[in-house]
Amino acid sequence: MNPGGSADDAREPFRRQAFDFSPWSFWSSADEEARADQEALQRQLTAGPPGYRFGPRCFVSRLASVQNEVLELGPSSYVAAGAYLSGSLRTGRNCTLNPYTVVRGEVRLGDAVRIGAHTSLLAFNHTMTDPDVEVFRQPVTPKGITVGDDVWIGSHVVVLDGVTVGSRSVLAAGAVVTKDVPAGAVVGGNPARVLRWRVPDAAPAPASTASTGSGTGENGTGDLAAAVADLSRRAREQAGEVLDRCYDPARGLFADRPGAPPTVRAQCDAVEVAALLLGGPPPQLDGEEQRERLRSWQDARTGLVGQLDDSGSPRRPAGTQLEDGDVSYHVLCVGYALELLGSGFPHPVAVVADMEASDVVAYLRRQPWQHRAWTAGNYVDTLGTALHWNQRAGVPGRPGAVEAVFGWLGLNADPATGMWGGRDPDGSLLQVVNGFYRTTRGTYAQFGVPLPRPERVVDTVLQHVRDPQLFAPGRQNACNVLDVAHPLWLTRSTGYRAEEVRDVARRLLRDALGHWTDGQGFGFQAPHPSTRSLEPTRPGLQGTEMWLALVWLLADLAGVAPALGYRPRGIHRPEPAPTNGDQA
Repeated sequence: MNPGGSADDAREPFRRQAFDFSPWSFWSSADEEARADQEALQRQLTAGPPGYRFGPRCFVSRLASVQNEVLELGPSSYVAAGAYLSGSLRTGRNCTLNPYTVVRGEVRLGDAVRIGAHTSLLAFNHTMTDPDVEVFRQPVTPKGITVGDDVWIGSHVVVLDGVTVGSRSVLAAGAVVTKDVPAGAVVGGNPARVLRWRVPDAAPAPASTASTGSGTGENGTGDLAAAVADLSRRAREQAGEVLDRCYDPARGLFADRPGAPPTVRAQCDAVEVAALLLGGPPPQLDGEEQRERLRSWQDARTGLVGQLDDSGSPRRPAGTQLEDGDVSYHVLCVGYALELLGSGFPHPVAVVADMEASDVVAYLRRQPWQHRAWTAGNYVDTLGTALHWNQRAGVPGRPGAVEAVFGWLGLNADPATGMWGGRDPDGSLLQVVNGFYRTTRGTYAQFGVPLPRPERVVDTVLQHVRDPQLFAPGRQNACNVLDVAHPLWLTRSTGYRAEEVRDVARRLLRDALGHWTDGQGFGFQAPHPSTRSLEPTRPGLQGTEMWLALVWLLADLAGVAPALGYRPRGIHRPEPAPTNGDQA
């Protein structure tokens, strides 16, 4: 175990534990005996109850107190002497927990997180709601702590439960961190506040007139409302031009954008855009003709709508499964386009009509929640919407099928996030949040059923939206912003963290107002000098339909929706879908 030097060296007693207190030099300097001992310790830990996993070149000091249920260390990550670990700790690569670090509860570290000595990450808290019960006897409320990539946490720092620390930030020695730390910030003090910016580009832009409150009303609401009204006016004036550039008169079909092939979704997006901005069907095509064509595309046997072939004719769906890419989304977009055209599917969705409650539960269980929550949410959205269309058509399905959807989802919502599924491998919440929107759009939102854990949803979304890799103005896309806007709108009645929600809505709304291209509409991805050559930044029908809907959601959260003069209809309708007795 001797890391080097003579046995007679007077410093030898101190060197015996050198790697325990300076573990970063272990694999470059330790002798074979020390390496074999460390490898034996890791084998012993991983051979016990499941939940322990170590990447290559990890080190765990025998002088640490390791009491975790889950301990997953990424490559070249170290735990030094005196560290006290409990709960669930997952790290990326090159993370170091220095001597006497305390990490307890549900904690996730990204790559290259270095934690100084005597620092505590405490991812749980005792409630104190009952003054007649001793605090230690009251329930524990864990929310978890998440730390991004390339974060330096100094010595004697305390990070409290529920905090997210953004990537490339620095927590100065002695800081007491009670709130989320923005990516790229340097924070310090008690309570911690932003002192400066390690990453200058991550600093917030100087407040504009609209954000400083110089306009009418709180926080410049008058100026923001004027900007919203201006976008609405331009979009209405240019709606015909936006639709016409995507229309092929020779085939009588819409494409998402010029030069792209026609798709089923493009026909539906054209109907949605026209209904929103013009109050009727696209002027390029007779409404009755469009309606009958969409109805004819539904396969009578399965109730599904296949993709278009090269000639613009629909292919017959390959099977009866809802989990079939574009065919799955067609249940949503074609059904709602037909509703906007005053009609509906001529046939029920057969595979859903025959589902017993046990089949519904099996369907929900087999979705890839832990690794691809967005995909799972996509297919749950399809299931819920198919059940809705069948009910509207007088085909109620098997007894208990709809109830099984809400029963399973309610029981399996994560108490910490209010959502379903696991984080991405890098700790990102992208899949979880995006999957939540799709899951709830077709179920809770569409059927008007209350969410099981709305306040946790707000916490999760507000944590997610601080990620500059996704929500800096030049990195936004319609999917990611919509998947934030809709959950915040759906939970607005709770009043929970309402001012923070309004601030986020105003910020994203101001960004969105600048994404419109005159005469062309919105691209799916926000335009930016660094991304202007990318295909998703080109304006098209999909981007226009999605951004128009999410602009309304954000404007309503910001208190300026009346200035838009429209309200989403069809697939992004904010209120529950009508039942048999309601008007579409």
